[in-house]
Amino acid sequence: MPHFPINHPARPIYRVLSGLIGLYILVFGVWGTALTWGEPLFARNSNWALGLRTNLAFSLVSVVFGIVLIVGASRRGNLGHYMNLTAGIVFLVTSILMMSVLQTAANFLNFSMSTVVVSMLFGLILLGTGLYDKVGPPEHAEAERNRRYHPVAEIHRRH
Repeated sequence: MPHFPINHPARPIYRVLSGLIGLYILVFGVWGTALTWGEPLFARNSNWALGLRTNLAFSLVSVVFGIVLIVGASRRGNLGHYMNLTAGIVFLVTSILMMSVLQTAANFLNFSMSTVVVSMLFGLILLGTGLYDKVGPPEHAEAERNRRYHPVAEIHRRH
């Protein structure tokens, strides 16, 4: 059974962090869309927005992802938890896949190495925030604390 901390005390900080990442991605997407508007969707030009290379397709996807992350960060329930976990995995997988095709014609999102690094960093941060921003009733949080400080766990911790 996976262990996700419930009602973690730093949850508001994690929500702000994922919201700031969403805001950056949204601004990047809007800027990139304005910059690449009128070009082919999957162009491989040298268009840069906020330090990352982009094309119209990547910019439009970034607008959608930015909005999704901001919505997830603004909700008090577990919607943000699931959105951050999913977005973290999507960012990590996308960065690895795009890195593998970086110098080929298959680089349809026009990634550069800096885009790969930023996507990987955002993926790791979003995955981390998703792991710690789960919400639950106080009884579940109390049961988790009791399980964490169970006498058997204390014996294993000492060794």
